[in-house]
Amino acid sequence: MMEKNSKIFVAGHRGMVGSAICRELERQGYTNIITRTHAELDLTRQDKVEAFFKEEKPEYVFLAAAKVGGIVANSEALADFMYVNMIMEMNVIHSAFENGCKKLEFLGSSCIYPRLAPQPMPESCLLTSELEKTNEAYALAKISGLKYCEYLNRQYGTDYISVMPTNLYGPNDNYHPTHSHVLPALIRRFHEAKEQNLPYVTCWGDGSPLREFLYVDDLANLCVFLMNNYSGNETVNAGTGKEVTIKELTDKVAKIIGYNGEIRWDTTKPNGTPRKLLDVSKATALGWTYRTELDEGIRLAYEDFLNNPMRAER
Repeated sequence: MMEKNSKIFVAGHRGMVGSAICRELERQGYTNIITRTHAELDLTRQDKVEAFFKEEKPEYVFLAAAKVGGIVANSEALADFMYVNMIMEMNVIHSAFENGCKKLEFLGSSCIYPRLAPQPMPESCLLTSELEKTNEAYALAKISGLKYCEYLNRQYGTDYISVMPTNLYGPNDNYHPTHSHVLPALIRRFHEAKEQNLPYVTCWGDGSPLREFLYVDDLANLCVFLMNNYSGNETVNAGTGKEVTIKELTDKVAKIIGYNGEIRWDTTKPNGTPRKLLDVSKATALGWTYRTELDEGIRLAYEDFLNNPMRAER
């Protein structure tokens, strides 16, 4: 169990996940949270990361730093997504190990699981068949990170754990028009369509893929819970156990934003993985469950978008 004054490093604290973890730690009364901006500490620089850990000696690490994006970003920058994510996580995990970190939690993504994995996807289906090609590079980097944690545990007896979230959304999301994930992209698209009084909005694919969405503050609550209550080599899935089609999601976003125009589908664009539902029975058995239903979460995310207009520029 982390003490309230334990030295805790949150890597990636300015991102959606890292900022949510910081909020949750503060909410629970943790007082010694260490953060560094990219300008202060470039996690791709091994020498800088080693110097930071040698000086600060954090007892606990939440590794939430990552280069992330949607289908377009992943497809156009395969090499970048693999290199940046792999080198960041290896630098942080190795330096944590070298400097006696008590426990580390690695944040991955449900895209690590096979494209045609059994549904819902259990943690045990990892590496049983091929990955979805559109985000293969990112997935391979994340698999390498979680496996390095596992191998350190097996070889050296460390207590490093991994959490694999489903699709996330919420405060501090990325609303870039082409490089964001599906839900924030829809929020921006329908907001702008409403503002411009556009007669229709065109969405990618045919709307049939099934997706699961977890509000990021719920993930942060699970991350702190697991840091205090779970140890093991196998990753833990983070999700709701519920899914919607992209078409259903699109209708929800349009309704919440108040856009009343037509929704069209561009079937020349890729759908991505047909279905991505996580088996969350492990987290449930540990005593955790999500709190925020999708409709309420979308309302909260849209409120954050409206209150922070600069985020739409990222």
